[in-house]
Amino acid sequence: MHRFLLTPRWWGINVFVALAVPVCLFMGTWQLGRFEDRVDSHREATEGRPAAEAAAPLESLLPVDKKTSGRLASASGEYAEQLLVPERRLDGRTGFYVLTLLRTDSGKTVPVVRGWLPGAADASRAPAAPTGRVEVTGALQASESATSKGVYAEGGLPAGQLGVIGAASLVNLVPYELYDAWLTVQTPADGLTPVPAQAPSNTGLDLKAFQNLGYTGEWFVFAAFVLFMWFRLYRREVETLRDAEAGLLPQAPADRSSDPAATTTAAPTGTATATASTTASARPTE
Repeated sequence: MHRFLLTPRWWGINVFVALAVPVCLFMGTWQLGRFEDRVDSHREATEGRPAAEAAAPLESLLPVDKKTSGRLASASGEYAEQLLVPERRLDGRTGFYVLTLLRTDSGKTVPVVRGWLPGAADASRAPAAPTGRVEVTGALQASESATSKGVYAEGGLPAGQLGVIGAASLVNLVPYELYDAWLTVQTPADGLTPVPAQAPSNTGLDLKAFQNLGYTGEWFVFAAFVLFMWFRLYRREVETLRDAEAGLLPQAPADRSSDPAATTTAAPTGTATATASTTASARPTE
């Protein structure tokens, strides 16, 4: 009954199923792991850091990663150029960041977002940075890119404005060696609103996280579908063999050309016709 499983056709089906199901399960498990990693990173990002957490030197927290992003970092130096970062939303309103470059004692420069103001970017509204030597403490952030959420990446900004906060966008604007990071001051002065630290990219319960969860379900569904189709083909094959053994399948119509009875019956008829034709032609004309 089950010898059909050893036919070449079923060997191909069985090999495909044996390979497809583990692949689907592996991919589903991998996508689930990605989702769980994002959940863990979201939990770490939303957990409040201890209020008494001491600020660490800036260089000790670089390069910025999931663990150091949002940590309090300290740097000493003097403020230099000031830029405005337009089209930034905070608490449902649109405004701009006030960004000032800090030339640190190490010789490198780090961008410092001193706060946020509502409305269109206007240099006359931005308070001037303190002069002289200062010590700045702020939440460490990774450099933005053109694909970062909320950035103004269209270009064409007037002088004194910056669309993307990062060393790559500042390298052609200032003659300083830059850190690949920036700070956001959590206790600003001069009427500025503090800019909260953002979670690092590719972390948290964002759209990509739920895409990973959706892909997890899809891969497991694919594995179940492969098994279902194999069982369906198997059951159809078994039912066909049982019906054939019981004689329930319709018989194919017989070929009359191979039927001896039909040939024998047709022969006299052909002979009689030939004989009649010969007699008629041989009869004398009156």
